[in-house]
Amino acid sequence: MSALIDLPRPYLLFLGDADDATFLKTGLGLRDWAPALCVAEYKCDGALASLGMPVMRPGEAHAAGARALVLAMASIGGGIREAWIPCLLEALEAGLDIVSGAHDRLSADPRLQIAAERLGRRLIDIRTPPADLPIGNGRPRTGKRLLTVGTDCALGKKYTALSLAAAFRARGLDADFRATGQTGIMIAGSGIPIDAVVSDFVAGAAELLSPAADPDHWDVIEGQGSVFHPSYAGVSLGLLHGSQPDILVLCHAHGRENIVGLSGYPLPSIGEAVSMSVRLARLTNPAARCAGVSLNTAGLSAEAAADAIARCADQWNLPVADPMRPGRAFDELVNACLA
Repeated sequence: MSALIDLPRPYLLFLGDADDATFLKTGLGLRDWAPALCVAEYKCDGALASLGMPVMRPGEAHAAGARALVLAMASIGGGIREAWIPCLLEALEAGLDIVSGAHDRLSADPRLQIAAERLGRRLIDIRTPPADLPIGNGRPRTGKRLLTVGTDCALGKKYTALSLAAAFRARGLDADFRATGQTGIMIAGSGIPIDAVVSDFVAGAAELLSPAADPDHWDVIEGQGSVFHPSYAGVSLGLLHGSQPDILVLCHAHGRENIVGLSGYPLPSIGEAVSMSVRLARLTNPAARCAGVSLNTAGLSAEAAADAIARCADQWNLPVADPMRPGRAFDELVNACLA
């Protein structure tokens, strides 16, 4: 596991100059799933967006225990904005490393690079995969693995994996969440950014991420993309084969009918998605099975969500739950994963 990115924690969450919480996806994920790792928030003067956390400048946050400033927002185009540079330099001067999931590289800015070298601080770009990744070999390995897969992108694969890993641990099981995306890596503190790995090494990266383990140990692996997505099917398939999952949980957004952002590509039915995902998974794990469906019902009332979950379960004869709505349906999904 030495090739995984390993992050300094806890964090000061940097919100940049965001005026709308829509741009704080990473910050929201950290606040909701790793609150113990979040010391405070910090933003440019005049910025309006907030995560509702204590506000501290970098020096205060370092004194309170923070060891890294995390870029907790996303700019349009994934860049590092000029307005952020003074704040990032202040963080380095205060003794904090900087962690970024932006497409731009922190080290590409000479001001940050020079300051980091002078102060002995780290500039950590999450979307830079390790250099020593192996090629997948497909050999069976011990331990148990669950992978979240989807009918599309951006519909809850990370939240589902986090919820299931927490539920497994609550039942006394030895379970780890294995992160494959920038926010997941920041939550877990380690992982591999699968979407930045050269295609030949995606399966090998997945094998490294979920290595041989004790027979009773669970790795719950964050899925990426969808094998039905014209743009991202490649990374999804490599992750599927390398993970060698015993269990799949299919994630779907209630009411979504088409691939987001691509006209002319309707989503598969739940049945088609389950069948295809299992068939592809069985190349490297002939015993792979789908335990159920994670249905994203965001925006629905509790009553409407319960109705949508029940109808989906009846239609496809599978356990169905929204992991963000704890209760009997989610307990039944967990039972099916462990059966």
